[in-house]
Parts: sequence; structure tokens; C-alpha cells
Amino acid sequence: MQRKQMDTTRATEIAQVLTQALPYIRRFVGKTIVVKYGGNAMVDDALEQSFARDIVLMKQIGMNPVVVHGGGPQIGKLLAQIGKESQFIEGMRVTDRETMDVVEMVLGGQVNKAIVGMIQKAGGRCVGLTGKDAGLIKARKMTLTKQNPALNEPEIIDLGHVGEVAHVDTHILELMIKSDIIPVIAPVGYDDEGHSYNINADFVAGAVAGALKAEKLMLLTNIAGLQDKQGNLLTGLTHAMVEGLIADGTIYGGMLPKIRCALDSVTAGVKSAHIVDGRVQHAVLLEVFTDEGVGTLITA
Repeated sequence: MQRKQMDTTRATEIAQVLTQALPYIRRFVGKTIVVKYGGNAMVDDALEQSFARDIVLMKQIGMNPVVVHGGGPQIGKLLAQIGKESQFIEGMRVTDRETMDVVEMVLGGQVNKAIVGMIQKAGGRCVGLTGKDAGLIKARKMTLTKQNPALNEPEIIDLGHVGEVAHVDTHILELMIKSDIIPVIAPVGYDDEGHSYNINADFVAGAVAGALKAEKLMLLTNIAGLQDKQGNLLTGLTHAMVEGLIADGTIYGGMLPKIRCALDSVTAGVKSAHIVDGRVQHAVLLEVFTDEGVGTLITA
């Protein structure tokens, strides 16, 4: 069999990349890294394939990736097909019983199994779960409070079957990690009465990372990361620095929940949290194996 001759310049570039990655491979072998997968990376074929290869490569070299995924656009699409309008309050999907049925069908079925198939096609071994499997995610009902000038007390807003994480039982995840299986988790939880709850995937990823005492939490987003008021990317942030950015209004709106999730995870024992640009191919590997990364780093 005749081998194709590789260009020496190209070969040198590949060797340099591998050499740069080696210290990080040594550092993170045996470590758990929780990745929240969503946004553009879920709807672009090239990004899907690069994400799957990243996760498989991490597992092959001895890391323990755990994937938590979202699926808001897919839920909205199916609701529209059955003639049900999506309603949001402060970024949260109002989830009545019928909507919750759709959420479970889409997240636990369609999206979860598609991601499992994608990772297995790339050479990995993985199992899809929802938070209801093996008692993984105990939830409690979430309510919003809103100040209403016409009332003496804050107005309580009922979002239906929208929950927050009360407890993560890591037993099934630890068994899978020891068996070299990649867990893929849909963000659906349950309460003591058996009711199902739709939970924000960022918060599930943060809670899972904290419960596992993960080395890293990585939140894939549709932006470059956290930026200052001039549009410059911020990274290498501590808890105190982030609180200052919240106080001065640099962090606001849709970025606030992600930042709070990242802060909660490092407070719970996660070594570092990363807000990562999921629009970049191989974003996960670039954040793990390079000095520069492709997002915002937050540490305790």
C-alpha cells in the first residue's frame, strides 16, 4: 500500500498542535468535564459533527465527558405544528400539562436520541437519560415574583411545569463513567409526587457539574463569550470580578442566568466554568486544549 506524501509544512503544524495539547491531556486524564450543548451547535451539520468528534476524542484519551442538552427551538417547532403558541415570561417557557408532554417527547426522545446517535456514529459509546431515569434529577416547582405597583406584595407568576434542580443523585452517572459510557442528559426532572418539570439546561448542567465535583463546566452559547461594554472579550474572571460586572450593568439580560449558573458551579466545587462560543468548530477541544480558548473562563 502506497502512502500519500504529506506536505512538510502541514505536518509541522499538526505536530505543533499535538505538542501544545499534550500538557492539557496529562492534566485532565481521569477528570470529569460537563458540557451543556445547545444553540447554533445543535442546528448546523458541521458544528454537530465537530461537537460529536470532540466528545469522543475526550473520552478516548481518558477524560470523562458528560453532556447535558437543551432543545428549545425543537420544542417550539413541534408546538407550532400542533397549533399551540409558545409563551415566555422573563425567558422561561410557560409549560402547561400539554406543553410538558411535548417537552418530554422532544427532549427525552427526539433530541436526546439524535445526540446519542451522532456521538455513536463518531465512535463513542453513550446512553441517553432524562432526569427522571434512576432518580437522577429531583426537581421543585419554580415560580417567579414580580413587583406590581398596584399590589402591596410581589405578584407570584405561575409558570406551570417549570422547575429548578433540588437534588442530583449521581449514582447512575458514576456507574456509566466507570463503564466508559458517555451520559447524555435531557433536562427533565421529577418531584416526590411524580410530576415532570421542564428545567433550564444551563442550570441542570451546573447542578450536575457541582454534584460530580467536575473539573470543568462548559456552557456552549451563540456568542463569543462575556464581553465588556466596549465589546472586548472578558476571560480569567474570579467570582468577585463577576459580581462587580453584574453590579455595574456589564452583565445583564440573557447572559445573567448563564453567569449565575457558572458562579454556582464553582462555588459548589467545580474547578472552572467556561462560557464557550459554540459557533466555532471544535470549540470544546479548543477550550480544553489551548491556552487561548474560545470563550470566557470563570474560576472560584
